[in-house]
Amino acid sequence: MLDGWVRWPEPLAQRYRTEGYWAGRPLDRLLRDRARQAPERIALVDAEGNRWTYAELDLRADRTAAGLRRAGIGSGDRVVVQLPNTDAFVVLFFGLLRAGAVPVLTLPAHRESELVHVAETAGAIALAIPDTLDGFDHRPLARAVRKAVPSVEHVLVAGDPAEFTALADVDAEPVPLPEPDPGDVAVLLLSGGTTGKPKLIPRTHDDYTYNVRASAQVCGLDESTVYLVVLPTAHNFALACPGLLGTLMAGGTVVLSPTPSPDDAFALIEREKVTITAVVPPIALLWLDAVEWEDADLSSLALLQVGGSKLGAEPAARVGPALGCRLQQVFGMAEGLLNYTRLNDPAELVIGTQGRPLSPADEVRVVDEDGHDVAPGETGELLTRGPYTLRGYYRAAEHNARSFTDDGFYRTGDLVRVLPTGHLIVEGRAKDQINRGGDKISAEELENHILAHPAVHDAAVVGMPDATMGERTCAYLVPRGQAPTQRELAAFLTERGVAAYKLPDRVEQTDAFPRTSVGKIDKKTLGRRIAERLRAEGSVGN
Repeated sequence: MLDGWVRWPEPLAQRYRTEGYWAGRPLDRLLRDRARQAPERIALVDAEGNRWTYAELDLRADRTAAGLRRAGIGSGDRVVVQLPNTDAFVVLFFGLLRAGAVPVLTLPAHRESELVHVAETAGAIALAIPDTLDGFDHRPLARAVRKAVPSVEHVLVAGDPAEFTALADVDAEPVPLPEPDPGDVAVLLLSGGTTGKPKLIPRTHDDYTYNVRASAQVCGLDESTVYLVVLPTAHNFALACPGLLGTLMAGGTVVLSPTPSPDDAFALIEREKVTITAVVPPIALLWLDAVEWEDADLSSLALLQVGGSKLGAEPAARVGPALGCRLQQVFGMAEGLLNYTRLNDPAELVIGTQGRPLSPADEVRVVDEDGHDVAPGETGELLTRGPYTLRGYYRAAEHNARSFTDDGFYRTGDLVRVLPTGHLIVEGRAKDQINRGGDKISAEELENHILAHPAVHDAAVVGMPDATMGERTCAYLVPRGQAPTQRELAAFLTERGVAAYKLPDRVEQTDAFPRTSVGKIDKKTLGRRIAERLRAEGSVGN
């Protein structure tokens, strides 16, 4: 059992158990159960066409769990996983669960800054990486993480391990292993990093299994489902909404795509007769354009989920005619609350809203700046609690004091209004965060990196409107001497280990920042300023 995380109050936990939301089953059982019921069904297919049945995948998970235990990785140990969309991710994920260890899921795009912070916060004893990916060698990155975080004893490498351990060698004859307490933490996800660096989100076996099961039911998954993973497998949307895990729970087939590009994804949809996939709005826009020149047969695709950031009504209306499938809008967060448009919702709700809460037990409030409930239909900040929404970030007591109300509601930072049907319309963000096509960028974290540049006196990062990504990042600089260019600043930040998606898309120079009445940088004014400049340049298409 991990320390440093906040459990649900026992009366509430008992209610969730009594009412059937929490079934008291370890998360890995969703694979085990299907392997026993339909061992010869195809569970997993990779981009090269390699296939694994449920029985084969289940056995590989057992062998990996035994190999992890033999290596000294076991109950309660945290393992940072940074693997791409391959069978290695799936096998290691289930192997860690069965060994009693806790996977800490990071994205392949993360670099030294993020990985060191995550490994240190988690108290990780191991790191799992690819050898190289998209031309980047992850092994020097692993060396830097080990140097900075002494608790990291093991580095497991998919591919050439160099001086580390090959992930393929983490293998042993299966042995009986104790099952974890379903109320304990199963996996640590990463937050979008609204303030400072990413926070760790504890998801228990009970709450995450419910998250998966209820999502699979809402989306109508069954044994005929063929789900294409195009987003990173570590992303909550692709993993559990209903994603990879929901498909395996339903007895369907998971297909792994190395990228979301139309070249890769469309070919796999045609080859494997994919029925459902999930993308973020920039990918949806790309696909809507690509069907005009791609000739792949997409007729099997029945449902396209779009989430991560708000999809505009105009592209939402194009999905059906262009791709020949149904659209489902999804608005949620790795912290918990998920909202789905339903398969039987009328077109105006599917196109114009971001869905309604998944669970009957989801509690939603919309409040003003003083924490008072707004009138029905008015815009305010979304607060929520429920059977799959966290009660506190992992080892983040100070942050939790700001992010949760005294009665356990999570302050999402999202501005929404609620229709009489219960559907939400997302109107923006209350928190200082940029949503760049589904990638959440903490302005504070990026500003702290920029301020380390010797030619920067002060910095403020704001979002700027973009027709494709929703938002991009603009860094306003008060220079010390000659200000760095966008390219120079990007090179500096990359050297500091900042992930590529966080690099400023634009740099603006100013002599001083506008200030609020209490002396804080007036980011609303800066945001309006860059939006006006983009309009004057003819650069904004939305």
